[in-house]
Amino acid sequence: MNKYTFSIGEQIFDVEIGTIQDNLAQVIVNRTPYEVKIKGAPAAQPETMPKPSAAPAMACSGAVVAPIPGKIIQIKVQMGEKVTTNQVVAIMEAMKMENNLLSPTDGVVKEIRAGKDANVATGDVVMVIG
Repeated sequence: MNKYTFSIGEQIFDVEIGTIQDNLAQVIVNRTPYEVKIKGAPAAQPETMPKPSAAPAMACSGAVVAPIPGKIIQIKVQMGEKVTTNQVVAIMEAMKMENNLLSPTDGVVKEIRAGKDANVATGDVVMVIG
């Protein structure tokens, strides 16, 4: 995996670029996994079935996913609660550090799939905001 640090204005982004296959790249930006489509890639096949990503939960636009393996130490919201984009909805411990899990969108907490003390893997859905 190739690691880079980018700065755009005052923001710093730690980026890891993993597997690139056809026109899809597995990328981690600030510990959040993404599947990135590369336009104009030589082997791009626009009419093929989508390939599984490192974080399949990202297909659900309101999914709050574990960016790395760890343990949920706090759920800060309840089912049915209204939340806003980038609101801290849970805290997980990973590699002896606390990591805030943020809401990817404005909405209502539809599902909580991992409770306090749950062990999660990279890409596991912790909750769904809709």
